[in-house]
Amino acid sequence: MSWGTELWDQFENLSLHTQKGIEFLERYGHFVRDRCAIEVEYAAKLRRLVKSYQPKKKEEEDYQYSPCRAFKLELNEVNDQAGQREVIAENLQANVLRELNILVKDFKEDRKKHLQEGARLMATLAGQIGNLERARKAYEKAFREAERAVENYQRADADLNLSRAEVEKQRMNMTLKTQQSEEAKTEYANQLQKTNDMQTLHYHTAMPEVFQHLQELDEKRIKNMRNYMMKSVEIERAVAPIIAQCLDGIEKAANEINEKEDTMLVIERYKSGFQPPGDFPFEDLSVAKNYDSNSQLAQPVMQPIHNHLTVKGTVSGGKIKKRVGLFGIFSSNKEDCSDLPPNQRKKRLQQRLDEIQAKIQQETAARDGLMKMKGVYEQNPALGDPMSIEGQLNQSSNKLDKLRAELAKFQGYLEEAMRADVSLSSPSQAPRKPTSNGSATRPLSSRRSSHSGGEESLSRSASDSSVSNANANQPVHKKSAPGTPQPTHGSTNSPESGLGESRTSLPGSGGEEYYVDEVDAQPPLGTCRALYPFDATSEGSIPMYDGEELYMIELDQGDGWTRVRRISQPIEGFVPTSYIECHLYNT
Repeated sequence: MSWGTELWDQFENLSLHTQKGIEFLERYGHFVRDRCAIEVEYAAKLRRLVKSYQPKKKEEEDYQYSPCRAFKLELNEVNDQAGQREVIAENLQANVLRELNILVKDFKEDRKKHLQEGARLMATLAGQIGNLERARKAYEKAFREAERAVENYQRADADLNLSRAEVEKQRMNMTLKTQQSEEAKTEYANQLQKTNDMQTLHYHTAMPEVFQHLQELDEKRIKNMRNYMMKSVEIERAVAPIIAQCLDGIEKAANEINEKEDTMLVIERYKSGFQPPGDFPFEDLSVAKNYDSNSQLAQPVMQPIHNHLTVKGTVSGGKIKKRVGLFGIFSSNKEDCSDLPPNQRKKRLQQRLDEIQAKIQQETAARDGLMKMKGVYEQNPALGDPMSIEGQLNQSSNKLDKLRAELAKFQGYLEEAMRADVSLSSPSQAPRKPTSNGSATRPLSSRRSSHSGGEESLSRSASDSSVSNANANQPVHKKSAPGTPQPTHGSTNSPESGLGESRTSLPGSGGEEYYVDEVDAQPPLGTCRALYPFDATSEGSIPMYDGEELYMIELDQGDGWTRVRRISQPIEGFVPTSYIECHLYNT
């Protein structure tokens, strides 16, 4: 089917139809353009969304749990999907929109050219038809004049009253008009033939050719419309496998969520390693009243301190700091992590060991590389001087020695933590017997004078010289309990620093050592309750069991120890501050 034969008389309608078709194609181009803009905007918003939900640095520790890890993977996959949306937009712009705009421009130009050609042909035909009409009218006029001339001649010839001159005049006029009529007839016939030939050419050749060009243009427009739609589908289908992989990645991440594993992670992260506290002991107030009149005067209503806080600072107890070792996120400022709970201490030490071992491996690999380079230089001195690497080798060896020493040190810390954990795994519910060195029990009732220069009090302000003298005669200190501050020789910060010179053995005591003091017992500053069991494994410390009530004699001075006195027995010593809950008297 052809427009030239079927629509030979629909030039105006075809002109309007092709105009609408090109406008529709142009509108489709606007659709693709707006879709590209939306795809780009969608990708940008997805990226902003992913960025806004990326884990903060303070939240990185929480992303060890499987839902958090899965969510992070989902964010990555969504970010990849955003990238694919950008690919769709770029390909649509390059392969569809750009070509479509060029095609619309070409269609407009071709249509204009074909319409101008059709208008020219129609104008030419209309002009020829006008010539034919004028020739017809001229022939009609000449024919009528010729008829009138013939009639006039016939009347003149029949009229006997007219002269021969008049008759001859009418005959000559008739002959002229008849000749003019024949000429007009011939012109009319020529114009008619020419018009018919032109009209045949117009409607069977020229205009069908114009219509054919318009038809081809419209069919090309429709075909390209189909091709562009198919190309849009192909562009999106090309990234569909990647988007499907993103969805598969999200599904895989979701399947890796494991609630049991997260439960174990929570236990590993927050487990302190301490045993639950035991029952509260019975407070025999009569014993406390009979103990000391000074203590009786210094016991107004107690003001409990929050369970999460502990008293630290000077003897006046002016500063209260938040306890983060047991109830917060475990952190440590000490090298051996002794201020952390047992389980967290082992975990932190193991992490430190892993870091040191990784550094040792890295440094060993670097040293091996230097050794190989030195060997190459020795074999081929032209490449370099072997002695130039000696300095780097020495530095590497020194660094390795330091790392190995640090590794051994932290291995010792870890072994100590493991041994301490074993001692904590079977807590007792009653006060334990003092160790063989007797340093845990110090009855104040046995007041005896030591040698003449030894008048030292229980205060931590004992002179460094007296501590040094006492340490020279004392047995080697044992390692501290897990999570407790490590005693230091010759320092007033250790529990035994104020007890060194004021210790002596009583006859018949079986070697047990008792504290002897010349001054009166200090009044308590408050009471405390043991949160965890503690074995006195260092000099000057005192054992306690879960829930045991004790008097506070001196506050923690920043060394991690608090001086206490038993309520039921006049025995003093030091316990870790982090193991007790303190209640100060309102003074």
